[in-house]
Amino acid sequence: MPDERRAPRSSATTPEDALEARIGHRFRDRTLLLEALTHASGLKGLGERARSNERLEFLGDRVLGLVVAERLLQRYPQDREGALGKRLAHLVSGEVLAEVAAELELSRFLRLGRSEEETGLRQNPGVLADCLEAVIGALYLDGGLEAAARFVERHWSARIQALATPPRDPKTALQEWAQGRGLPVPSYRLVEQSGPAHAPLFRVEVQVEGYPPCVGEGRNKRSAERAAARRMLKRTKGRP
Repeated sequence: MPDERRAPRSSATTPEDALEARIGHRFRDRTLLLEALTHASGLKGLGERARSNERLEFLGDRVLGLVVAERLLQRYPQDREGALGKRLAHLVSGEVLAEVAAELELSRFLRLGRSEEETGLRQNPGVLADCLEAVIGALYLDGGLEAAARFVERHWSARIQALATPPRDPKTALQEWAQGRGLPVPSYRLVEQSGPAHAPLFRVEVQVEGYPPCVGEGRNKRSAERAAARRMLKRTKGRP
């Protein structure tokens, strides 16, 4: 007989029911899911025992890396460590996490403080990436590695298979693209740094002569630069 505790509900009656259906896992301990959805700013009024998703994010980051690394070994048995590392870095990047969070419409379920809600933090890619990692951590604690791996495989398998060649560093690729067209080296500028000291969020703008600037976000300056470069490459793809 199927495990009724883990089967998705047939009809959603609460936001958490709806999210469990999207995730494909029914939590035995729903407080784990609620914790995963709680940004630090959303703790006010939840009681002294309430916790933000930062601890689960820490765990989920490691679980995601483990599962993806194992799948990469299986999918690309001839890859050396360097190539595997490039694939892994891309697949667990904040940008990919934010893409998966968008697919799940995770922003609908995020619990934020009022002022953060007003400033648009609900749609912040970095915040959504962190929340998704926390959800993976919650899945691991509630259902073990098997539950977390099922979720990761569902949302990362196609992405793993699509990496026919190891991805290049986007900053290097953008620089070579610009130089190949006789353009100056792309320039990067820190636009904003926000968030608490233990979990900062960086926004960096990249400029290429003759093109509108692109902005990227990340948990550190380098990852924000990479995200900005990746967006610029998408914008300039196929253009002279």
